[in-house]
Amino acid sequence: MALWGNTDLVANTSTITIDLSTGVITGAATTFSDAGVEAGDVISIGVGATMGEAVISSVTSNTVAAVATTQFITSGGLTNIPTGTTYTISEKPVYTLEDTNYSATEIYGVDTTEQSVVNAASGDARKYAPAHAGWVGIQTYIDTHGTLRVKTETLVAGSTINLDAADSAQFPNA
Repeated sequence: MALWGNTDLVANTSTITIDLSTGVITGAATTFSDAGVEAGDVISIGVGATMGEAVISSVTSNTVAAVATTQFITSGGLTNIPTGTTYTISEKPVYTLEDTNYSATEIYGVDTTEQSVVNAASGDARKYAPAHAGWVGIQTYIDTHGTLRVKTETLVAGSTINLDAADSAQFPNA
């Protein structure tokens, strides 16, 4: 796979466990092969990527895959990511795992419809409007006057993002 793709959500069905010594992911009723998961996709582990992210290195079947490295996975001292852990898989840019400017939950795949809807919005919703559709980094903060500020940066401009992830709060589809 290329350094990034155009799919915001490749898979997120069921749950997984990861053996951190081997990098083997074992899914419970997952559909890795059928969903089109492939080497180079990014897996975000735990709700809101609380356990980190990794790059898929291989897919053996619907229930078995592997990660290239566990470097960006936080296990809390455990030797395995426990059974029953949630996940999402996307084609977001691989280099974002090492980007200290954005956390895993601050990078979005924004399609042209989402961009149009946000650009037409008003108030705080309009603050999330990115300059381009594509892979977008977004940081929010409250300034010294108590005003919500939103910083957007287009990481990879692209009009072909598809398959919506759970980002409808920032980027509604209609």
